[in-house]
Amino acid sequence: MATTRKAITALMMLIAISLLLSSGGCSKNDPDPTPARKTTYNLMVKDVLGVTGIATFTETSSTLTTISIVLTGALSGTHPAELCMNSAVEGGTTIITLNPVDASGNSSTSVTSMTYAQLIVYDGFIKVVKSSTEPTVILAQGDIGGNVITSTKKTYILDTVGTFSVSGTALFEKRVNGSTLITITLTGAIPGDVYPATINLGSIASIGGGPVVKVLSNVDGTNGKSYTNIRKLDSGITITFDNWMVYDGYINIYQTAVALGNIICHGNIGSN
Repeated sequence: MATTRKAITALMMLIAISLLLSSGGCSKNDPDPTPARKTTYNLMVKDVLGVTGIATFTETSSTLTTISIVLTGALSGTHPAELCMNSAVEGGTTIITLNPVDASGNSSTSVTSMTYAQLIVYDGFIKVVKSSTEPTVILAQGDIGGNVITSTKKTYILDTVGTFSVSGTALFEKRVNGSTLITITLTGAIPGDVYPATINLGSIASIGGGPVVKVLSNVDGTNGKSYTNIRKLDSGITITFDNWMVYDGYINIYQTAVALGNIICHGNIGSN
């Protein structure tokens, strides 16, 4: 009888231990209850054809973020990398010096100066340059955080004026932070020429023309393109993409900087 009681007691202890093991803690095969958050950004070709990449932000902990860069088509050697303020179109001061991209096309940097939550809304961009001796040759770059381009966009037609035979489009794209990237594309531009561009108040029918409210980047006649990121008017007034969509304005493209009276193409925007 005593032997039976001991056997029952031992069995109950084994069952209790089994229940504790099955209910308490996580086994090594259990999934991580809080998987790391990640955000990926594209790095686009810039000065060297064929070079593209991806930058991945991983929340390693509440105070540490790992920024990983993978380049495709990179040249041999190591390439300095930076996280800079502003958009890639504007350029800006280096905020975080990242570890260089190595010969395999990879870079990994642990960042503690900003949290993951701060980084993924930051007004900045990443760039990878050719070398420390050629820092102006950008292999690839891409906007991050608040500067990411959304799917919200609007294209306006720029009609030819007179006999200049130049026409084009103005593409307005909304960024996550509400600012606007304007891309002008011209057809019929002369390679080597440079064409000033402005946004003016009013419509193209305005008698005498409306005042300039924003000077845009010059259009490169060789590729027919110009890129301008707009946060404010020249007067300092903040203007968002949504503001532009109802703005009383128009765009002028001029023949040369010294012949601003010669408008070669133009088009209404916003409410016009």
